[in-house]
Amino acid sequence: MTVKKALIPAAGLGTRFLPATKSMPKEMLPIIDTPVIHYVVEEAIASGIEDIIIVTGRGKRAIEDYFDDSPELEMHLAKRHNTELLKLVRDVSSLVDIHYIRQKEPHGLGDAVLRGENHIGDEPFAVLLGDDIIVNDKPCTAQLIEHFEKYGMSTLAVEEIPYEKLSSYGIIKGKPLNESLFTLEDIVEKPAPENAPSNLGAIGRYVFTPEIFDCIKEAGTGVGNEIQLTDGIRLLNNTQTIYACKFKGKRFDTGDRLGYVKSIVDFALENETLREDVLEYLKEILEADENPKQGKTDMIIESLVDKNTTQEYEKLGEE
Repeated sequence: MTVKKALIPAAGLGTRFLPATKSMPKEMLPIIDTPVIHYVVEEAIASGIEDIIIVTGRGKRAIEDYFDDSPELEMHLAKRHNTELLKLVRDVSSLVDIHYIRQKEPHGLGDAVLRGENHIGDEPFAVLLGDDIIVNDKPCTAQLIEHFEKYGMSTLAVEEIPYEKLSSYGIIKGKPLNESLFTLEDIVEKPAPENAPSNLGAIGRYVFTPEIFDCIKEAGTGVGNEIQLTDGIRLLNNTQTIYACKFKGKRFDTGDRLGYVKSIVDFALENETLREDVLEYLKEILEADENPKQGKTDMIIESLVDKNTTQEYEKLGEE
């Protein structure tokens, strides 16, 4: 079975980013000059997806407009002979076949997935959360699809979660098959850290067989009086083996304010036109020894970059 359809839930209210998200979908917040959801759609395409369903809600029209044609803007750029920007704009609207489904009320991730049932039908499909960016040469979704095509069973991406954040994730109990692949024994939605079955949390990438829809319906409402995808996964696990895969790649949780800032810093350092200026700015901060807040600044910088990049900053500070 090949996976050609994907569902991207993007109906959340984005309360952690108020007041900005009062008028802008959190999925449209820019990482420098590109909205978060653009990277999610690109990952789906790079994983072989040909048909995407984006589940939206009230106030999310900007997502549809972004992936639509923009004749006025294209005409304006063409008149100014700005061929580079014109190509960028046209490329966005021709990425892939995208359909939009409205989730009238935010009743949970499970309910958002259910909205896509009629369009997906009896085919396997991927789910990519609209505020998780995962960077790797081989996309995370492609890694899951590879496992799915090998075993023919639903597969979810997991990663090690810090103890203090376990209560924010669905945490799995798994039987290891190797160092990166597990069979699912149980999954618990947002447990207290002391009650968590492991430190492996399900993050925003899944591949499901269509049986997940009936399981979500049967599970009904759960934690927070919402329809939880986790509860549907638990029921599905009673009838088929589910695999959990520790994916390769770096994840940015852009639905979290610090995660969003981290993504901007990392992407700026990968941008050839910005990298040197950003490094120079960070060097200025590191050299500001007379600043009484310097110790805190160093801690913030180290939390924003990976170990190798942090070492590079330290070298700059020594120059």
